[in-house]
Amino acid sequence: MAMQIPGSEYFSSRPVDPAVLASALPASLPVHTVTQEQIDNLDPLTYEVIRHRLWSVTEEMGEALKRMSGSPIVTDANDFDFAICDELGQEVQVGLYNTMLVGAVDLAIYWTLQHRADNPGIREGDMFLCNDPWVGGGLHQSDVIVFQPIFHEGKLFAWTSAICHEPDLGGVGLGSFSPAAQDVFAEALPTPPIKVVRDFELQNDVADAWVRRSRVPMLVNLDLRAKIGSNSVGRKRLADVIEQYGADTVKAVMKRMMADAESRLRRKLTALPDGTWRATGYQDQSHEGDRGVHKITVAMTKTEDHLTFDFHGTDPQTGVINCTFAGMRGGVMLALLPILAHDIPWSAGGLMRCFDLVAEEGTINNATFPAAVSRGPIGPAWLTGTLVAECLSQLLDQSVDLGKSVQAACCGTWDTAVVAGLDERGEVPMPFLNVMMEPMAGGFGARPQADGMDTGGLFCIPMGRIPDVEMTEFLYPLLTLWRREEPDSGGPGRQRGGVSASVAVTLYGSSNPAGLVLASAGKAVSQNNGLAGGYPGNTGLDAVARGADVHALLEQGKVPQSLDDFGDGVELGNCYAQSYLAPGEVLYLSWQGGGGYGDPLHRDPAAVADDVREQKVSPQAALQVYGVVLRDGVVDGEETAVLRHRLRDQRRQRSFAPAPDGAPRIALESARRLDDNLVVVGNEVGCAHCGHQLADLTTGTQLQLAIFEGPSSEAGPQITSEPSTYVDDEVVFRQLCCPGCWTAVYSAVVPKDHADHVSDVRRFALAGRPQ
Repeated sequence: MAMQIPGSEYFSSRPVDPAVLASALPASLPVHTVTQEQIDNLDPLTYEVIRHRLWSVTEEMGEALKRMSGSPIVTDANDFDFAICDELGQEVQVGLYNTMLVGAVDLAIYWTLQHRADNPGIREGDMFLCNDPWVGGGLHQSDVIVFQPIFHEGKLFAWTSAICHEPDLGGVGLGSFSPAAQDVFAEALPTPPIKVVRDFELQNDVADAWVRRSRVPMLVNLDLRAKIGSNSVGRKRLADVIEQYGADTVKAVMKRMMADAESRLRRKLTALPDGTWRATGYQDQSHEGDRGVHKITVAMTKTEDHLTFDFHGTDPQTGVINCTFAGMRGGVMLALLPILAHDIPWSAGGLMRCFDLVAEEGTINNATFPAAVSRGPIGPAWLTGTLVAECLSQLLDQSVDLGKSVQAACCGTWDTAVVAGLDERGEVPMPFLNVMMEPMAGGFGARPQADGMDTGGLFCIPMGRIPDVEMTEFLYPLLTLWRREEPDSGGPGRQRGGVSASVAVTLYGSSNPAGLVLASAGKAVSQNNGLAGGYPGNTGLDAVARGADVHALLEQGKVPQSLDDFGDGVELGNCYAQSYLAPGEVLYLSWQGGGGYGDPLHRDPAAVADDVREQKVSPQAALQVYGVVLRDGVVDGEETAVLRHRLRDQRRQRSFAPAPDGAPRIALESARRLDDNLVVVGNEVGCAHCGHQLADLTTGTQLQLAIFEGPSSEAGPQITSEPSTYVDDEVVFRQLCCPGCWTAVYSAVVPKDHADHVSDVRRFALAGRPQ
């Protein structure tokens, strides 16, 4: 059982019934609301005009923050977000920046209304600051929200919020990441909502206490004022809209926006068949010194117009790989917004009415206080989103209209590296701290009809950007030796996953070793899985070239091109580690690409030739994984056909096939699609390519697939690390194939004891059949 300190449940927040919350507010805090009749009587033109005005308010808030903040996390990477909420905290309009934060913003307002309305009170001119992930607002302590109530004629009318990731808020580890942490007391201090602004005036005592905790107080101080300024912009612009159209009309639009988003998502869900889909993923290592793998598992049930996400079976909280309820909810929103709601205005307060979360407390994605949660959004919350996306994609893959939203896993995780030391380039040496944001250029997952976007960004930050190299070198004593896309980093498939990149940096302008913190997952077990037989993308790799004297190489006119240029002294970084970077040494980071979609042996050979020419795929992978023979860059059609036949025969020879080759065939001309490889006709499920019957629903619910398990390296050259370097559990490349034509139906790098869901045909919504 996870330890929970008595009384800590007070500092926790959950979604609330708006009517119950409104009825519990004190008489001293009257709220502005409207009737259903006022909402229904809105004319369409006024509704659209005001709706877009509210959208523009959040955009202007975003620009205000970016112009005032000095942190590259905000100015370059766009790791921040905004929201306009109604009087009870329901999110009316959110920004297009870090969408995981959408799952947490309203929770902080709910908690504040429940616990601060009487003492110290909620009044016009107030702003609250919070970084307590159990309360909400953000997903870990580094996510700091400033939010304000907005009053109209003495009544609480709305809330606005601004939130961004701070570079450092104290704690044992640099950048507030402590790889060895076992509880929150080794991390940045979580702070429940406190008034940082009263009567429109910044409270200097609170502000000073806030920035005092940071290793980079000037940046944190500037960000605090930037968020206050952003909220001030939001208040003024919202007041302008109210003055022009009237408070009742604006509030009616706000309520209508949430209702419309809800109804549109419910209509989309209703058009899809009911069923339950499951997915399971892993975090390799939980803290410095750990060598285990830790599981998150979800069962998504769709019933009529509602979704339920059940996380029972997830492993207990441990190490630093935990997130609170807000993180779990943010992970769900990470997947739901782009996959199900990409064509619906993101009025999150309405969208979140369409699903429920079921989870045991004390688990790695629903951790109780005082768990360590600094890795929350980029570890368990991210994996939660990846698994939810896998379930949603399995559901949508059956739909002709909605299948375009299917997508294999994005880059799997965020590869965290923090470098901090002494910048000696000026007259007076100054401390510096750089949370490296290069992994923003992750590879997107492949889709049924398109390759994943190469270095396209992150699924959770639609408007994310990679930092400018020249600006990084201007701000910090670091020299970038290279930053480039990496061949084979995208998961092989009929549609290839987007490739990722790598970066190599060395100290330049600092004569002292710099501290280094590493925190990531996906080095032993894939987190960027493919779909429908598509292979996972690359595993992550972090290293420090200890024996390198890069300055001497540069003086000789030699520009390093790879880790091999630095000799034998390359030290691999664990998933969670605290280390150092000395002058002359090189830090190397290679982060993850997207998963593939469909069997790579079904990829158009001409597309493989293009990939090799553009250095997205190596010639080795073209031969070994895609089965494509190239002569001077041109496809040899005959040799390719022979090689692909040989590779399928190798699958046959190495696999255990429970179903005989003489199994019946199904009538493909009358079949209904289940995914890229599977179809159903009446009571029979079969291979979409050869018609081999894989299951008869009158006698069983398990697909009769051939199975192979081998070393993870069998997945291809994108597997760049040896699992035993990081974990003690046996990790395998598992592939399930049709025993008729040897098409890959499932391909993954997983622990050997991983329980597959792919063979259970009940994972498909077989319309008209009992589940």
